[in-house]
Amino acid sequence: MEKLTKHVEALIFASESGVSLDEIQEILQTGAPDSAEDPIRDLSLNTDLLEDILESIAKKYADSDSILELRHINNSYQFLTKPEYHPTINRLVSHRSKKKLSQAALETLAIVAYRQPVTKLEIEHIRGVNCDYTIQRLLEKDLISIQGKANSPGRPLLYGTSPLLMDYFGLKDISELPKLKEVASSENSIGEHSD
Repeated sequence: MEKLTKHVEALIFASESGVSLDEIQEILQTGAPDSAEDPIRDLSLNTDLLEDILESIAKKYADSDSILELRHINNSYQFLTKPEYHPTINRLVSHRSKKKLSQAALETLAIVAYRQPVTKLEIEHIRGVNCDYTIQRLLEKDLISIQGKANSPGRPLLYGTSPLLMDYFGLKDISELPKLKEVASSENSIGEHSD
């Protein structure tokens, strides 16, 4: 069990992005093709055992003085820095990031997130401006992706959020986005309201 735990921990640590439970199981069960001395070849793996191992790893990092914690985000596991170090990490990110998302990009991203799958024409109808450049930039940053083609005339492309968006905002899935009524405020309304 301890040996397997270290291998699971190493997989998550070495991965550039999150690793799903299925992917961990598949990698560990595949074994090394050119090594007869695979240390985990004969270990039996099942989902319950892997979930117990992941829980023990999460507990180990939560209880220690480590700067890292194991998080389950977007149906995958990854090591992230603990919240108390976020201000320092944010300074590094802002220092390295020459350009943040523009207001137009944020607006377009919000429309895609809440209305997906959505066509460019629908985005432009909501925003009231051409969105060619903004959509291209969001595609380049891998925050949105092409989800297919619509069944309407001309078969326009459909856009949706990418898994990187979930990582970027620290969400497990799209359902964790705030509900529109939670972000709407009376400051954004026009006219008088009666009780």
